[in-house]
Amino acid sequence: MTTISPRGRTELLRPDGAPVRVLVVDDEQSITELLSMALRYEGWQIHSEGDGQGALRAARELRPDAVVLDMMLPDMDGLSVLGRLRRELPDVPVLFLTAKGSVEERVAGLTAGGDDYVTKPFGLEEVVARLRGLIRRSGAADRRAGSLLVVGDLTLDEDSHEVTRAGEGIHLTATEFELLRFLMRNPRRVLSKAQILDRVWSYDFGGHANVVELYISYLRKKIDAGREPMIHTRRGAGYMIKPAV
Repeated sequence: MTTISPRGRTELLRPDGAPVRVLVVDDEQSITELLSMALRYEGWQIHSEGDGQGALRAARELRPDAVVLDMMLPDMDGLSVLGRLRRELPDVPVLFLTAKGSVEERVAGLTAGGDDYVTKPFGLEEVVARLRGLIRRSGAADRRAGSLLVVGDLTLDEDSHEVTRAGEGIHLTATEFELLRFLMRNPRRVLSKAQILDRVWSYDFGGHANVVELYISYLRKKIDAGREPMIHTRRGAGYMIKPAV
């Protein structure tokens, strides 16, 4: 659900009309205050914590629509928090914050189950834009008019975020769903890793695109396991989806 704010900006709302809930986790108070101010300006409900244990308690109580999570916390690292968070809230989108800007750190956070990544120092507009994208992709808010994508016996409902193959339901994470949607919007078309990174993650890895390979493998295990394959690799070119033979 969306409304137009007095600022002329489209506001994201939960399906019941309540404000979107975001949990901000960072041990630097100046950062949590700055982020909280910027996100409240979007009309969202914000709760902040300074350590991992507090973040996990807040997540259980708040049931947030998205989490902004610092990689380095005083009691545990962000990856440990993410692992425990995923057991209770498997679908909540997570945006990592970190002072480390290496490709390896980016890939580590994303392959551990994070959905996106921002390096400190960051721009507030970038954080807001990435969160808006994650929340939309997760289906927690701003659902568009229903649209059904069909490729062979695979269907994807953009409104309900339900995916089935041959009538059997398939559970996908928010990022897996967005990757599959991009493939299904372009059936029989080879999509390069660069195109996929730009569309699904909104940035590239300076040539290090193994995160795409990883998520393609995740999709294959869920979509193609025990069935005729639909997701195909074109070596040196990219990936495509087409109906099974």
